[in-house]
Amino acid sequence: MTASAIRIDSRDTVATLLSEGHAGDALQIDGMAITLADDIARGHKVALGRIEPGEDVIKYGHSIGRATAPIAAGGHVHSENLATALNGTDDYSYDRADHAQLAASDATFMGYRRADGRVGTRNEIWILPTVGCVARTAERIAAGAAAAVAGQVDGVHAFTHPFGCSQLGQDLDGTRAILASLACHPNAGGVLIVGLGCENNQIATLLETIPEARRPAVRTLATQRAGDEIEEGVALVEELAAAAACDRTPAPLADLVLGVKCGGSDGLSGLTANPLVGRISDRVAGSGGRTVFTEIPELFGAEQMLMNRAEDALIFGKFVDVVNGFKNYFLAHGEPVSENPSPGNIAGGITTLEEKSLGAAQKAGRAPVADVIHYGERVATDGLTLLEAPGNDAVSSTALAAAGATAILFTTGRGTPLGFPVPTIKIASNSDLAARKPGWIDFDAGSVLDTGFAVAESLLLDRVMAIASGETTAAERNGEREIAIWKRGVTL
Repeated sequence: MTASAIRIDSRDTVATLLSEGHAGDALQIDGMAITLADDIARGHKVALGRIEPGEDVIKYGHSIGRATAPIAAGGHVHSENLATALNGTDDYSYDRADHAQLAASDATFMGYRRADGRVGTRNEIWILPTVGCVARTAERIAAGAAAAVAGQVDGVHAFTHPFGCSQLGQDLDGTRAILASLACHPNAGGVLIVGLGCENNQIATLLETIPEARRPAVRTLATQRAGDEIEEGVALVEELAAAAACDRTPAPLADLVLGVKCGGSDGLSGLTANPLVGRISDRVAGSGGRTVFTEIPELFGAEQMLMNRAEDALIFGKFVDVVNGFKNYFLAHGEPVSENPSPGNIAGGITTLEEKSLGAAQKAGRAPVADVIHYGERVATDGLTLLEAPGNDAVSSTALAAAGATAILFTTGRGTPLGFPVPTIKIASNSDLAARKPGWIDFDAGSVLDTGFAVAESLLLDRVMAIASGETTAAERNGEREIAIWKRGVTL
């Protein structure tokens, strides 16, 4: 029998199987005839020639680690014979790459234009608790107000979390920064901040971090001082909804802020879904819009080529500081910088963090890196921005939303039902996942292997524009809307 595989770069010493292969199967690739020496699952790697112990294994044209045992031509390359070469922080040099010429698009969507010129893809009322003690109260207010404001806004959503009290320093600052940035989001026509009264994260201090121009769209409720907090909360939501009622109007692609994220990757993620998202990212950036990428620990091993795309030495320096800051964060806690990929990634064919990172980096397309911002900060520059946040799906996607992303392109090879404050468009790396989980997946990037990138890019851009115009995502239909805040410090 014959097997099917793809070699990404002419320098690669491995190829990725596109279908399950068995020992003895023939493989024809780039003029080479290879016989599989092992049973190899779809998405996993096969050696294109003999690889000796200590030799770099090359994929995407870069090293993804070193062989730990002899690997025969046609052999399975995975955890039993390949290990990471990552170890601690690095000294980086700036070798500025030529900036790619990005194509613009005349695509438009129907959005909600705000007084400050930003455009939302939804017009909702968001309820943000200052502290976990009133999380359920916030949910009860949202449920009580939903019917009363139906038709005025697109929905009422409470975004709960367990933090806001018994936090100190940077940890408390991070919680406050995320909540303040969410309160400024253009998808929220109005915001109700619900507090308890005795928590560290005081309403008054939180309000001080919200620009004055935004405060007319914000109401507050201190539940310890309220009579019937649910009744008062519902009344405040009704007030906000009446003021927020408006119609969608045409907006160009330049008015979209796109977050890009990958979760539960497999061996095909870096071949199909991630580079496809990179093409959409480039369309947005090329049209004058904004794209935000993050997951700093999932850039380790691919960071240098992205650093070289920094617009100038200042941005390069900020990029280096964020990457090495994250590495030191791991090392200070006694953890290696390479404690990734996850068990699901490994089962899907990803062996080392270098391999995962080189595939994940494809989401950033080819645009120059225009800015670097810290956790909780809001995007302020057109083009591609790097955001400081961990790889965890919920924490990083929340940070993308807080940064101002009005939609998130979320690629996955394993599948997840999670959704976040803004429309989260799930893109499957393989057609099998898309067929098995239609209730989770919004787009099948596995089609790239059949139709090519150009066709898939056009279809995905159309889908993004439709969702930005109000079509619901699978996560929205399932009621999957939540936030997660990065917990870094001690708890009192």
